[in-house]
Order: sequence, then structure tokens, then C-alpha cells
Amino acid sequence: MRWAACCAAGLLVAAWAATAAQQQPRQSEQRVAGPGETQFNLQLLRPTGGPVIPIFEGWYRHPDGRYELSFGYFNVNTEEVLEIPIGPDNFIEPSRYDGLQPTHFLPMPEGDRRHWGVFTVTVPADFGDQDVVWTLRVDGRTYSVPGRVTRPPYQLHGWIFPGDTTASPLLTFDPAGEPGRGPWGVRHGPLQAAVGRPLALKVWTTRDAPFRDDGRPINVRWFKHRGPGRVAFSRVDDRLEADAWRAGGAGGAGGAAETAATFDAPGEYVLRALAYNTIREFEFQCCWTNGYVHVNVTD
Repeated sequence: MRWAACCAAGLLVAAWAATAAQQQPRQSEQRVAGPGETQFNLQLLRPTGGPVIPIFEGWYRHPDGRYELSFGYFNVNTEEVLEIPIGPDNFIEPSRYDGLQPTHFLPMPEGDRRHWGVFTVTVPADFGDQDVVWTLRVDGRTYSVPGRVTRPPYQLHGWIFPGDTTASPLLTFDPAGEPGRGPWGVRHGPLQAAVGRPLALKVWTTRDAPFRDDGRPINVRWFKHRGPGRVAFSRVDDRLEADAWRAGGAGGAGGAAETAATFDAPGEYVLRALAYNTIREFEFQCCWTNGYVHVNVTD
């Protein structure tokens, strides 16, 4: 299963490349329903002018029986950041699942192939053979990908690394609150902010037993996830060494990562804090945790 999502991404990219090569002005649609065999191709990258391709990573099950469908994206541009607001060019069907997908699409991350597990959609235990379809439209072309729980090759471990050797970090916005773990992560807010005035943000992260003996650092990275304007972070990346994330003992919230976000336009925003072990583990669909903070920005 480990390469299924990667292969699906390659099939989407290959479909886009074939369409672009035809130089046709008409709209086309590329849709992936199952694992393919086309691998990542660096020749498809370009500085600007390419699309963002939605990716279905796979699914995992909660102890209560519900499922999480994990989605990421591949921006084939190495320089161009794309903004695709929620609406006719960025939507999820059925509409009751529309909501937490990003609108801000960064180029391919340094040292990696794409952006993994950026958000999840929760579906009930009796979801059956239905689809949750994420669609993006860029320059008149439509790219959609279905998420489903009926394909065993797409079953993920959730937040545990294959072989149970490590796990996603715990993450919380409140040291006294319940932490989240894995792609579904944890939510926070809404907070209030004003244009041009930095908003202080802080998350706590750690590892729990039996992984507290893992002496590796925990990395934290901040993203603009959604919103109408630009967001500047005073600190984008943080690295918490073992002495920091072990702070507070076995039951503590761990080490803190801090930044300040400054907004240049009013509106509703979602920021994402990503806590992860190493970039290499993303290709094994582990081990990271998302934290989403909603912010209402006024003039």
C-alpha cells in the first residue's frame, strides 16, 4: 500500500501532461479511482503555469468505527503559489463534507515530492462504497479525485509507523487540553486578530509511551491553509530537540513552538501547524500531526 498513493499521484500528473501536450483549449477532466503504475516525473515540473492536482492518500479507521479520508496535493509549479477559493473551482462532494480543504497551494516542498495529508474528511462507519470527491479547477481544466474506504490498498496505519517503531507526535494548542495526533489532528479557535498586528501563536508537542525513548527531534512548520490575504509568519520552522519535547514528564504537554502571524487583509483564515518526525516518513504515510487554528481578522 505504501506506494499506492504515490502511484495515484503519478497517474494524475501523467493525465495532465497528456492533456497539456494536446494544446486543446477545451476543458478536460482527469480522475483517479485506483492505484496506477506511473511514477513521479521531474520533467513535468515547471516554474509557473501548471495546475494543482488533488491527491487521495488513503483512509484509516477510528476506534469508534468512523473513517478518516486523507487528502494532499501536488502543485507542479516550482515557484508559483496558487490561490483557489472555496466555490466552483475548489469543492468537495457530497457538499456536507465540504469545508477544510486548503485554498492556498504552495509549490513542491524542498526535499520532498508534494504536500502530504493536508486535511482529512470524516465519514461514518456505515459509509459503505460511497465516494467523497475533491475537485480543483485551474485555467479551465478540471482535476478531481475520489476518496473511498472500499479499497484495501489505500488503508493507512493512521498515526503509527509500519512495524510500530514510531508514531505521529502529539500536538495541542492548549497545554491543559486534549492533544491530537495524525492527519485529522486537532482544531483551535476562532481567534481574533487585526490587519497588520502580529498574532502570537503557540503549540505544544511531545511523544507518548512507548515512543518517549525516541531521542529524535520533533519538527513544527506553519502554513497559511485558507484565507483571502497574505500571512507572514515570524518563524516558519521550529525544531524541538528531545530535551524540549520531553518537558513536563510523561503526562506533560511537551515542548512549545511559537510564532506570530501577521495578516494583510481582513477575513476568515485557517492556519495549519504541522508537527512531524522526518520528511522521509511522509512517503510511508507517517508520521505527522495537523493542527488547525481558525482566525477572524478585522480592519
